[in-house]
This record gives sequence, C-alpha cells and structure tokens, in this order.
Amino acid sequence: MSMTEWAENEIKHACERERRASGTPESEWDYGCACYESALKAFKSLMEDGHSGMSIGFTKNILVRLIDGKPLTPIEDIEEIWNECHGLRDDVKSTYQCKRMSSLFKDVYEDGSVKYRDNGRVVCIDVGSGAACSSGFIRNVIDEMYPITMPYMPATAPYKVYMEDSLYDENNGDFDTMGLLYLINPDGERVELNKFYKEAAHGLVEISKEEYERRKAVMNNGM
Repeated sequence: MSMTEWAENEIKHACERERRASGTPESEWDYGCACYESALKAFKSLMEDGHSGMSIGFTKNILVRLIDGKPLTPIEDIEEIWNECHGLRDDVKSTYQCKRMSSLFKDVYEDGSVKYRDNGRVVCIDVGSGAACSSGFIRNVIDEMYPITMPYMPATAPYKVYMEDSLYDENNGDFDTMGLLYLINPDGERVELNKFYKEAAHGLVEISKEEYERRKAVMNNGM
C-alpha cells in the first residue's frame, strides 16, 4: 500500500466516524469531513511532488508557518512593509501595522523611540481552569522582559503565561487581583515570574507577594 492509499483509507475511516457522530448522511455536506478531505488534497499534493523523509518535514514546517500567518524570513524595519493605523494615532505615538504579518505593530513615539508588539506572541492560561485567553496587559509585561527587536523572526510557539486572578473587592467588577506565576517560553523552558498586581485608580499596579497573599487570604476566608 502506497502512502497515498494509506492516507485515503485513513480519511475514509475518519469521515465515517465523523458522520456517525454528527448523524449527517452521505448525501449531505459535513464540516468535519470537508476538513479531512481538504487535508487529503494537501497531502496528495506533497506526495505528487515526490516528498519523503527530510524534505516533507521541511515542507511541513513551511506550510505550518504559512497557516499560522508567520513569515518565512525575518522581518526588517523598512518603510515599505508598514501601513499607518490612523485610527490608533494619539498625542504621544503613531501606530503602524506590518504588511507581512498582521499581528505585528510598531509604535513610534514623539521622542523618536520605537516599540514593537506582536499580538499573537503571548497566550495566557488560567492555572485553575486551564482556559486560554489573550491580555494586552500581560503581553506588555512579557514585552518588557523580552522586547521585540529587528530583524524579527517570530517563534513557532508562543510564550505561555500561567496566571490566576480573583476579586478582592466586589465593587471592582470581574477581578481586581492578578498573579503571573510562571511562563513556558517558545523553547519549552519554564521561567518563574512571581509578578503580582492589584487594581488601582489608573489600572493594575504591581504589588509584593506578601500583599498578594494577604489579599488571597481575605478572599479565601470570605468564600
């Protein structure tokens, strides 16, 4: 059996299972089956190009980066790759979006300083529920620790920040206390953060671990 025949057989079994689970008859379109069949088209294309062994792995890495919207070569800060975001301009900076990578932005400040931010670079994970989310505040914390410099070649994996939040004062909405416990960097290494914050008049401000633990103790006692 060739690799193409093997793949066709696997897709057949997967689609049969998908239709049984969803109750979709063969005569009707099924979303899951359409995804399996699309993957088979891509696989057949690779087989037709004669890929195997090392070359198919190399090609796979290229394809995954394209699917994830990540560039294949480093981004350099040259004028022609930026579009100004007029709606995001304010009194202290102008913001530009990268044409080669839609999640990458550049802030140019009045004093000439420049900061870069990649909105897809950081994923926040709640240690209690395991739920993943994004947070501009947490991304800014990580950007301070690991600033983006040019040329920029984004990693395949994001920074995963493990955090917890809770409500100390019920008048403060959903949460007013946050702990950034540790992160897993794109290389899979764990880095302890132990950064703690509370809600103040102008947003979240950093506090000591001792104050964080006191706030947690009050919240736990009130449960």
